[in-house]
Amino acid sequence: MRNLTLLTDFYELTMMQAYHHAESTTGAQEAVFDMFYRENPCGNGYAVVAGLAQVVDYINDLAFFDEDITYLRSTGVFGEEFLAYLKNFKFTGSINAVPEGTVVFPGEPLVQVIAPLMEAQLIETAILNIVNHQSLIATKASRVCWAARGDRVLEYGLRRAQGPDAGLYGARAAMIGGCFGTSNVLAGQLFGVHVSGTHAHSWIMSFDTELEAFRYFAELYPTNCVLLVDTYDTLMSGVPNAIRVFTEMREAGITLENYGIRLDSGDLAYLSKRAKKMLDEAGFSDAVICASNDLDEYLIAELKSQGAQISQWGVGTHLITSKEYPAFGGVYKLAALRTGSEWQNKIKLSEASIKISNPGIKKIFRLYDAYSGKMKADLIGLADEIFTNDRDLTIFDPITTWKQMTLKAGEFTVRELLRPVFENGNCVYPTKTVTEICEYAEAERDTLWDEHKRLVRPHIMPVDLSQKLYDLKKSMIEKSRK
Repeated sequence: MRNLTLLTDFYELTMMQAYHHAESTTGAQEAVFDMFYRENPCGNGYAVVAGLAQVVDYINDLAFFDEDITYLRSTGVFGEEFLAYLKNFKFTGSINAVPEGTVVFPGEPLVQVIAPLMEAQLIETAILNIVNHQSLIATKASRVCWAARGDRVLEYGLRRAQGPDAGLYGARAAMIGGCFGTSNVLAGQLFGVHVSGTHAHSWIMSFDTELEAFRYFAELYPTNCVLLVDTYDTLMSGVPNAIRVFTEMREAGITLENYGIRLDSGDLAYLSKRAKKMLDEAGFSDAVICASNDLDEYLIAELKSQGAQISQWGVGTHLITSKEYPAFGGVYKLAALRTGSEWQNKIKLSEASIKISNPGIKKIFRLYDAYSGKMKADLIGLADEIFTNDRDLTIFDPITTWKQMTLKAGEFTVRELLRPVFENGNCVYPTKTVTEICEYAEAERDTLWDEHKRLVRPHIMPVDLSQKLYDLKKSMIEKSRK
C-alpha cells in the first residue's frame, strides 16, 4: 500500500497549523473522535464494517517526506515552524475499533481515536475514505448473498469499478460481505482469496464454430469447464453444444468437476429452467448453472421466487459500485477534549435529532439471547461502565424512551465490541487474513435474526444508550439551550 499521508482534506492541515499555533497559549490538547454512521446503507437492517487492515497500514506509514514538505511550502499557507513539526511527525495516539466483519448499526463508534488533537485531526479524512468505502461494499455484498440463499456469489465488477483502488479493495470487502470468490486476480494475489472466471463471448467468436470453441476450452480446462452458452442461441445452440462437449469428456474418462454453463443474457428464469431440464435429461444434473448480466439482490430474489435453476451468481456493476446507494455516510466527530488532566465531554447539536452526536468516551456492549445466541440489542455506554448478565438489565430507546426491554439475569450474554488497535502509537492489533475475517463475518451474520436481514423494510435492531450516557447527553443539550 502506497503512502497516503497527504490523502487528506486541505482543511485538516490548516486546522492542524492553527492548533499548533494555539498550543503556545492553551497548552497541548488531547482529543477523542468517533467515526460512526447515521443510517444503514441500501435500506438495510445492519451494516458490515470493513477496511480496518488498511487503516492500520495507513497509520503505520504516516510520515511527511521531503517532497511533501516542499509541496506544502509551495502553497504559501504553512509556516516554517509548522512544517518543521510535520517533518518529524509520528502518530503517538491510541485507536480502538470494531473488528472487520462485525455486524454494526447506526450511531456506534466503529473507530475511536484518542490522540493529541493535531494527530487525531489529520487522520480523519483517510479513515473515513477507507472505512466508508469498504463497509459500503461489504454491506451490499451481504445483501446480495442473502438474496442468493446459500448459492455461491462471485464478485465480477472490476471493469466497472470507479478506478483500480475501488476495484481492488471493493473485491476485498465483497469477500468479507460473503462472496465466494472474485474475478480480480490482483485481489487474489494480495489477499489470498479465491479467483474465478469462465470466458467471454469473444472466445466463442474467435473460432469458426461454437462447438469448436467449447471443445478447445474443455481440452485446456477439463477441471474448470464452465461454458458461456448465449453467444448465438442459448437453447438451440449453446446448451446442446455444451452437453455434447460434456458427453465427449465423460466418454474420454475425464472426471467432471466444477463444470457447467453460464447465462449472460435473456430471461434468466426461463432459460435456466429449460437448460436445467436439458442437462438433467442428458445425465448432467450436477452441472453448475451460473448467471450474470446486471444482477443485484432484488433481481436475484425475484429470480429465486420464480424457480430459476441457477446455482451460482456473478454480480458485477451493482455490487462493486453499490449502484443504488453510492456512499456509506460515515462521519468523524469530536466526543471529548482534554487540556491538562481533566476530560471535557463534547457534543454536536443540530435541528435534526439524527445529527446530534453522543458525547464522551464510550463503549459498545452487544447483548445476545443466551439460548439462541442471536442478537437482542446493542447498548452504547460510557468508558467507566460495566454491564454483566448476573442481574436484570432494562434498556430503552433514547428517542422514544417509553419503549423499554428488560433482559432477565442469566438469559442474556454481553460482549464489548471495541478492541485496541493502537496504543501510544504502537499497533497491538493481531494481523488476520482475509479468509479469517470472512469466517468471522459469516459467524457474525448468523447472529442476526432473519427479520433483520430482509431486503425491504427489515426489522430495526435496538441501539440504546445507557442511563448514564443518556443523562449526560440530555444535560448537555439542556445546558446549551440555556
